[in-house]
Amino acid sequence: MPWNERFTLGVAEMDATHHEFVALADALQAASDDEFPPLFAKLHEHTRLHFEHEGKLMKACRFPAIGEHNSEHLRVLGELAHFARGVAAGRLGSARAYAKGLPDWFGSHLATMDSALAACLKQKMPA
Repeated sequence: MPWNERFTLGVAEMDATHHEFVALADALQAASDDEFPPLFAKLHEHTRLHFEHEGKLMKACRFPAIGEHNSEHLRVLGELAHFARGVAAGRLGSARAYAKGLPDWFGSHLATMDSALAACLKQKMPA
């Protein structure tokens, strides 16, 4: 899932964080068994911080769908934590399969929830 300009939302801090997420998710696809565990841990921590920051942005612009968006973030963080336990125990197969699905999830999340958040930020907090 290499970065594509269609991922750009026009909110610099969101775009930068998404660019990092895409790079990490892309690196996981090609990672060797030795490289995979630290990369998965890095993606997990990046995602936790990414979602924490988006939560602050949602509060700042009084995002109307904050509950749904936060629920989605909690679901994904729970999945990452689940697969991280398997990776820590040396079981990479399920986490690799999960990582393969990240591009589809990201595209959908970006096109719906994150694009709505970006619109809210641009409307209520102009640069």
